[in-house]
Amino acid sequence: MEADVIIEKATIADVHDMHRLINFFAERGDMLHRTLGELYENLRDFYVARSDEQVVGCGALHVVWSDLAELKSLAVDEAWQKQGLGSRLVQSCLNEATHIGLASVFCLTYRPDFFARHGFDRLDVMELPRKVWGECIRCPHFPHCNEIAMIRRFQPHIAPVDLRNLR
Repeated sequence: MEADVIIEKATIADVHDMHRLINFFAERGDMLHRTLGELYENLRDFYVARSDEQVVGCGALHVVWSDLAELKSLAVDEAWQKQGLGSRLVQSCLNEATHIGLASVFCLTYRPDFFARHGFDRLDVMELPRKVWGECIRCPHFPHCNEIAMIRRFQPHIAPVDLRNLR
């Protein structure tokens, strides 16, 4: 089935499918809910995995600062999992991050092994700037977050940026 799936930037027509998909996993406690308004406002951040006209996965790269972005809202329909679509969505986001000149991408996840396979390393969440916590207040686990912070750095030959200075 994967051969029939393309990864591309999301369009207005994809928003309702992305909303359904993301909020299905949010209901299970796997990620944050997203409103339709948030998805429309951040549409340019999103990639979708599409089979024919059906959205079967999505993920977003949200720029936070000049050298930092968050990979978020990564979701693949259960019927389409274990086919590499999540990896393809992550790779699309990482390709864009390097293309636009970002030094690092972070994520907050319950699936650290998945992100480790994509070059992410664990990070103490306190090393991230407070700005990235803007959505945390809506989380049912706030302030006792049990997600794992991870980061992927693209320029290992350059000294890592002290993210605490971005507060």
